[in-house]
Amino acid sequence: MSLPEGSTAPAQSPKRAGWLKRWWPVAALAVLVLCAATWRLTKDQPPAQDAKGTRGSDSDRPIPVATQLATIQPDFEVTLSALGTVIARNTVTLHVRVDGELVQVAFREGQMVHVGDLLAVIDPRPFQVALDSALATLEKDKAQLANAEVDLERYRSLIADDSIPKQQYDSQVALVAQDKALVLADQAQVDNARLQLSFTHVISPINGRVGLRQVDLGNVVHASDANGLVVITQVQPIDIVFPIPQERLPAVQRRISSGGRLQVDAYDSDGQTLLSTGALLTTDNQIDTTTGTVKLKSEFANGDSTLFPNQFVNVHLHLERIANALTIPSAAVQRGAPGLYVYVVKPDNTVQIRPLKLGPTEGNRAQVLDGLAANERVVVDGVDKLRDGASVELIVPATHGAGAAPTRAPGAPGSGGTGKKRDPGSSPGAP
Repeated sequence: MSLPEGSTAPAQSPKRAGWLKRWWPVAALAVLVLCAATWRLTKDQPPAQDAKGTRGSDSDRPIPVATQLATIQPDFEVTLSALGTVIARNTVTLHVRVDGELVQVAFREGQMVHVGDLLAVIDPRPFQVALDSALATLEKDKAQLANAEVDLERYRSLIADDSIPKQQYDSQVALVAQDKALVLADQAQVDNARLQLSFTHVISPINGRVGLRQVDLGNVVHASDANGLVVITQVQPIDIVFPIPQERLPAVQRRISSGGRLQVDAYDSDGQTLLSTGALLTTDNQIDTTTGTVKLKSEFANGDSTLFPNQFVNVHLHLERIANALTIPSAAVQRGAPGLYVYVVKPDNTVQIRPLKLGPTEGNRAQVLDGLAANERVVVDGVDKLRDGASVELIVPATHGAGAAPTRAPGAPGSGGTGKKRDPGSSPGAP
C-alpha cells in the first residue's frame, strides 16, 4: 500500500522482517515460472495483423459475378404484349317471332350452322288457317271487283247515249275504285299471313356455332321470351380485343397508316402455347382515362376453333423489326442515381458503371442505343455488392445437370485453367 506524500512508514517488527527475508526467493521463483509458461503458450501463435494479412480480408476478395456479352442481332423484332379477350364476330340470341308450340328442334348443341339453316319449327297449323282465310277473303273481293268493273263498262256505253244519269255512272266508278282498294287490303292480309307462317320455321341468321338449347321440345314459346331458343356465336373468323399503353399508340398508328399488316399472336394463359395467328384490324377511337390505355382489335381465322368467345389469352403484337440491333440481357440493366446503367467488366477484371440509352425491350433482351459497344461484357448476376472499380471473379453457370454449382470462367482468378496452383497439402479453405 502506498503512503501519502510526506508521511513516513512505521517501523517493522523484527519478526515480520525475518519472514520476508525467508520467503521472498520463493515468490520471485514463482513469478519467473509463470512468465515462462505464458511465453511458451504464445510463442507459436502469429500476431493478429499477420493472420489477417495471410488469409486476406473479405473486402479484398474478388466478387463472383455472372456476365454476358453485348451482341449484335441482325433481326431484332419488337413486340407488344398484353392480356386480350376473345370476342365473337357476331352474337345472336335466337328468338321466335310468333307464339306457338315448339314441335321440332333441328340442331344439335354445339353444331356449326350456316345462314338459312333450319333450327326449329313452331306448330304452323294456326298460321296456315289464317292464311287460308285471308286467301278466301281475297278471292271474294276480287269477284266483287270484277262484277263492278263489268257494270262500269255497261254504264260507260249508256252514258254515251245519255240513257242513265251522270250521277249513277260516277257512283259506279267510285264503287270500282273501292273494290280495288279492298282487294289490295286483302292481298296485304294474305302476304302477312304467309309471313307469319314462314316465321314458324326458325332459321339461322348468321354462320356460327350454336350453344346450349334454352327451350325443350313441346313447350309453348313466345316472342317476348327473354332467353330465346339458343345463342349463336360467329367464331370463324373471330376477334380479340386487347389494350396497349397510350405511349405506344403513335407507333401502331404509323404502321397502320403506312398500310403495313401487323401480325398478332395469341398464346394460352401460360404464354407458352401458340393458339392462333391473326392480323390487327383497327384501334379504338378514344383512350381510357382510368387506365391510360387504348383498345385494339385483331382478327383471327380460327379455322381449328381453338379460340372461344370470352376466352382470356396473352397477345403479342409484332410492331417492328430492327436490323443489326445491339442488345444486352434485360437483367443487366440497373436503375439508380445515374439513371439506367450497367456494370461493364474491363480486361483487368474490374467493373465500371456505364450509363446507357436504351431502345425497346423484347423478351429478355433490350436494345442499346448509346453507351455500350459490341462484345463488351456486362454483369447480369451478382450486382448487389458491386461498386465502381470493384474486382470481380467471372462465374459461368454449369450446364450439366440441375442444381450443379457454378464454375469459374477459364482464366478467372481461382479457376482450374490458368489460375495459381494450389498446394496439395493445404486445406480446402486455404488460399
